[in-house]
Amino acid sequence: MQITLATLVIWALIGLIAGWLAGEIMKGSGFGLAGNIVVGIIGAILGGVLLGLLGIDPGGFVGEVVQALIGALVLLALLGAVRRR
Repeated sequence: MQITLATLVIWALIGLIAGWLAGEIMKGSGFGLAGNIVVGIIGAILGGVLLGLLGIDPGGFVGEVVQALIGALVLLALLGAVRRR
């Protein structure tokens, strides 16, 4: 897969949406706008791996956002558990 500027912009947009949604769902677990974008992008990767293991392919932009949201929620839960220690 060739990574282009358009691909990076789409990843950032999906990360922004998923990170923001995850931060809103898990109040108090957000990391600010830039942090939420990073959490969303990492969440997209994590969500892709988790759903891939289950054989689920969401497809489409909305499906990708949902996949990233699932991953971001898992990531925020893990980070929240580590932060509380």
